[in-house]
Amino acid sequence: MSTLTTTTALQAPAVGTAHTRIEGRDKVTGAARYAGEVPFADLAYGLLVLSTVARGRIRALDTEPVLAMPGVLAVLDHRNALRLETDYTGLLGMRPDPTCAVFQHDRVPHLGWPVALVVAETSEQAREAAEALVVRYEQEPHDVEFGGERPDAHPAEGHMPAVTEKGDLDAQLASSAVVVDAEYTTPEEHHHPMEPHAATARWDEGRLEVIDSNQGATWVVGELANLFTLDPASVHVRSEHVGGGFGSKGVRAHQVAAVMAATVLRRPVRVVLTRRQMFSLAGYRSPTAQRVRLGADADGHLRALEHRSLSLTSTVYEFVEPSAGVARVMYDADAHHTANRVVRLDVPTPTFMRGPGEAPGSFALEAALDELAEKCGIDPIELRLRNEPDKGPVSGLPFAGRNLAACFRAGARRFGWADRDPRPGMRRDGRWLLGTGTAAASFPAGAQPSTASATAHPDGTFTVRISAADIGTGARTALTLVAADALRTSPDRVHVRIGDSDFGPAMIAGGSMGTRSWAWAIGIAAGELLERLALGTAIPPEGITVRSDSTAAVGALAAAERHSFGAQFAEVAVDADTGEVRVRRMLGIFAAGRIVNPLTARGQLLGGMIWGISMALHEEAVRDLESGGHVGADLAGYHVATHADVPRIEADWIDDTDPDDPVGIKGIGEVGIVGAAAAIANAVWHATGVRHRSLPIRPDRVLSAAAEAPDA
Repeated sequence: MSTLTTTTALQAPAVGTAHTRIEGRDKVTGAARYAGEVPFADLAYGLLVLSTVARGRIRALDTEPVLAMPGVLAVLDHRNALRLETDYTGLLGMRPDPTCAVFQHDRVPHLGWPVALVVAETSEQAREAAEALVVRYEQEPHDVEFGGERPDAHPAEGHMPAVTEKGDLDAQLASSAVVVDAEYTTPEEHHHPMEPHAATARWDEGRLEVIDSNQGATWVVGELANLFTLDPASVHVRSEHVGGGFGSKGVRAHQVAAVMAATVLRRPVRVVLTRRQMFSLAGYRSPTAQRVRLGADADGHLRALEHRSLSLTSTVYEFVEPSAGVARVMYDADAHHTANRVVRLDVPTPTFMRGPGEAPGSFALEAALDELAEKCGIDPIELRLRNEPDKGPVSGLPFAGRNLAACFRAGARRFGWADRDPRPGMRRDGRWLLGTGTAAASFPAGAQPSTASATAHPDGTFTVRISAADIGTGARTALTLVAADALRTSPDRVHVRIGDSDFGPAMIAGGSMGTRSWAWAIGIAAGELLERLALGTAIPPEGITVRSDSTAAVGALAAAERHSFGAQFAEVAVDADTGEVRVRRMLGIFAAGRIVNPLTARGQLLGGMIWGISMALHEEAVRDLESGGHVGADLAGYHVATHADVPRIEADWIDDTDPDDPVGIKGIGEVGIVGAAAAIANAVWHATGVRHRSLPIRPDRVLSAAAEAPDA
C-alpha cells in the first residue's frame, strides 16, 4: 500500500484551456474501432429486408429458396421471430416506437418497414440473399401528403405541453398598430451521421453483450431488457466510439434484430444499416408548417404573439416536432398563444434531430420578427432588444442568466452591423446582390441525474468511469478536463473511461444535457474521493474508488429558465440571373455558460452554424406521393452543405456565469444551428427585397419569387 501525495501548489485550471481530442490520434490512424469494426470469432451478418409498399399486409415470404442459398443461416420474420414486450415506459418517460419491435405482426404501416432479417456467414451473402427474398403484399391505399390545412391534425404534447394560452389574441391583434401574419414551412430533414447505425450482439455465459453505436449505453440496456424481458444486469452494452448521432442513435430495429438473431443462432450477429435504409429506420426531422402572427405597437413592442406549428408522425407512434416551443422562451406579449400539432401519415416515425423544435421553430419566429422590424421601420436588433422578457413568457420563472442582449451587442460590433443600410436591394458586387441578416438563438440547458466513479491509484493517477457517450463532440476530452480540476491534478494524470453500461446509469448524449449532467456526477465523486484521501488513507494496489449519484443534487436545483443563447449574423450574395444564393460570411456570438474546452466548443458551434447553411439552402427530403417513399434516398439526391458552401465563418462567446449553479456548464451541441437559417433567410430578403418563407431557398424559388414580386 502507499499514500497518495498531492501537491500544495496551485494547479492551473484545465477547464477553459484548449486541448486536442484525447482519442484524436486513434481516430485518424484507424486504431479507434467503431461498432461495425470490432472483431468476433464465428461472426454472422444480418441484413434487414424492408417493405416495398407504404401500407398493407404481408401475404407471403418465399423464404425456402433464400435458405438454400450459399451461407444463409436463417430468415427471421413475423412467423418465427421471438415475441417482444412493448408495453413499458422507457427513458425520460418515453414509450418505445413499435418500429424497433421487429417482426411482431404482418402489418406494414409505411414503406421501409422491417419485414425480415436475413442472416448469413458473410455480409455479401446476406445482402445477396436479402435482395433475393420475395415478399408478397396485400397493398392498401396510403396517405403521405403533408400540408398546413389537414383537418385530421390534433394537438400533441411530446415533452412539453401541446398548447399554451394567455390573453385575448384577437383583441390584441385588432388593437395593434402593426401586424405580421405569415406562414413558414420547413422540409423533411435527415441526420445521416458518417458512421451508419451498427450493432453486434452475442451471448456470453448467460449475459447479453451488445457492441453498438449509440448515444447512451444504459439507455440501450434499459430498452433491450424491457423488449426481451431480461434482467438489466444481464445486459451489457458498449459504445466506445460513435461517428455522429445528432439524435438518431437511440434504440432502433437493427439492434433488436441483432439480439433476436444472436439469441436464435447462439452466435454473434452483426447488423449494419445501409445508407438507404437509414432514410427509413434512423428517424428524421419532420417537415413543419408554421403560422406566426405578431401584433405590435408602432414602437415595436409586442402586444400579441401566436406561433402554431404542424408536424407529421407515423400511424404507429406519436412524435411531435415542438417548433412552437421556442416562442415560449424568446419573447413575451399581452396575448401569447402557442400550439404544437401533428398529423398521422403512412410514413416512418420522426425523431429528435439537432435542435429539435428550436431549429425549425426559430426559422419561422425569427423571420417573422424580421418582417415586423421592417414594417415598424426599426432595426431588427433593436426590435429584439425592446422585447427582451424579464421572466419566462409562459412559465413565469426567472431566467438563470439571459445574456442575449450582450450577444447581439458584441456580434453587431464585430460584424459591422452599424454600417448596414436597412433598405433592401441596395448593395451589389457585380452581378451579385448583397444582404445581411440576423436572428436570435436559444436552447435549454438542462441536466439529468447520472452516476460516476473515481478511483485513486497508488502511482498518483486517477481513473474516472461514467456511461457517457462521445458522439463526436469531444465529450471524452471535456470530461477529462472537468475531472482534472475536480481532482486538483493535471489532465495527463486522469484517465476517463466512457461508453460502457457497466459503469452505471448516466444521462444520454442528447438535449445538450450530456456534458452538464456527467460533469455534475464526476464532480461529486471527485470531491468525495479527495475527502477520503485527505484523511491520509493508504491506497491499496487496486486503488480507492468512490461512486456518486447526482440525483439529489439535480433535484435540489432551484426552478428557473435555463438556456444557452446566441446571436446569429449572416451576409449573403444572390445572383439575380440564376437565383444562386451564396453565404459569404457568418458570425455567431453565444452565451453558453462555462466553456470547458474552447477548441472543441468552437468546433461544435461552427458545426451547428454550417448545418444552418445546409438547412437554409440545401437540405430537403422529398416524398413521392405515389410510392410513399423518398425521391433519391441517398446522399447523391439529398444535398448537404460541402466545403465549397462554407464561407468565412466565426463562432465566439461571452462571459456567462450563474453564481447559483454548482456546475455552470451549458450545452453547446445544438444552439449553434438555432437561428442560423433565419439569419440567412433574412439576409436574402435584405439582398433582394423578397421574403422566402419556405426552406430551402433553392435557385428556382429565388427566380420564381423575383418574377412574382410587385416591382419585378
